[in-house]
Amino acid sequence: MTGRIAILVKGYPRLSETFIAQEIAGLQDRGIRQLIVSLRQPAEGKLHPVHRRITADVLYLPEYLKDDPGRVAAGRAFAERQPGYGEARRIFEADLSRDNTANRRRRFGQACVLAAELPDDVTWLHTHYLHTPASVARYAAAIRGMSWSFSAHAKDIWTSPAWELAEKLGSAAFGVTCTAGNLTYLRSLSPRPDAVELVYHGLDLSEVRPPAKARDGEAGKTGPFRIVSVGRTVEKKGFADLIRALARLKDRDWRFDHIGGGPLTGQLHLQAEKAGISDRITWHGTRERGDVYALMAAADLFVLPSRIARTGDRDGLPNVLMEAQAHRLPVVSTRVSAIPELVEDGQTGLLVEERDPKALASAIARLMDDPDLARRLGAAGAARVRRRFSPEPGIDRIAALLRGAERADKAA
Repeated sequence: MTGRIAILVKGYPRLSETFIAQEIAGLQDRGIRQLIVSLRQPAEGKLHPVHRRITADVLYLPEYLKDDPGRVAAGRAFAERQPGYGEARRIFEADLSRDNTANRRRRFGQACVLAAELPDDVTWLHTHYLHTPASVARYAAAIRGMSWSFSAHAKDIWTSPAWELAEKLGSAAFGVTCTAGNLTYLRSLSPRPDAVELVYHGLDLSEVRPPAKARDGEAGKTGPFRIVSVGRTVEKKGFADLIRALARLKDRDWRFDHIGGGPLTGQLHLQAEKAGISDRITWHGTRERGDVYALMAAADLFVLPSRIARTGDRDGLPNVLMEAQAHRLPVVSTRVSAIPELVEDGQTGLLVEERDPKALASAIARLMDDPDLARRLGAAGAARVRRRFSPEPGIDRIAALLRGAERADKAA
């Protein structure tokens, strides 16, 4: 590509979004120059190794307009002088009439700043997520007379109103999404269904070294059965269901390790205490990848009890399930979103219905009681995830789409 691509993200860097960083790094490896545009300041002190590979500059927009009134005023003044400002303002006011919120106004202010501060060598906007970042991209693209595209994932799709998704789908040059369910829904709303494609984001598993250990049948198993899970303590992860399931297994010898921060951590602690199992649970909080992999290497089972939240938010294709399978860990999860696209029930893991602690407990107990089954599921899961969910084909496709779109845009 002759110019740089501006990649819009909610926040950068974020440990919970390493799949985005992986894509940025992959595009960088393919010679696509990028500018990362972040709507928020970094909120975590830890980095994933993939972040250290990325050399792109980062432009941080004002997270709240009141925090940098000078930049916002300069951005608005620039925007108002552009030929595309009238169209951008029309789009914004139509959106505002249906979503009259401070967040909506903040998106337009950020778009004006982005339009004003976008370097001249940036020729395309590509956004991760179809909610807030896509609004900023759409407004800024209209102001600057540019084209834009998107990668849609999970929450951004299922918590956005249909009218807003439909209008963004009509405005974007193209888009990709990471699950078959997402694709079907987005295509049902798009005036150009073929402009949205399925691209699994996959996961770089080259550094995962599955341990040769007792679960591989090389030695007798001693000590408690080790269960591990990784994820933010938010409703869609279903950790309250897992605590209820573990409470049903009080009479068994197990230990549970959880990695991840989030707003529901305190509630989960109290729930475990009331259930009388808190002494067998270790809450590790946010940790770097090495700590995650160390726990997976020592574990006997990985559980992710995902559910659809009351807001409609849900997981897409959870990276942590891929990482667990790559460690040859048997996995137990739920039939939510794209998880059945990754985990084949009875073949590469066990699946239960969401919000069913009894079924979850039964699946965990089944693998406790049948180490041969656990070993077979772990081996089959590892083989399938490495065969089917490499990130390289997906990144190749996104690179080709970006190059083709830029050529078409120039020809037009």
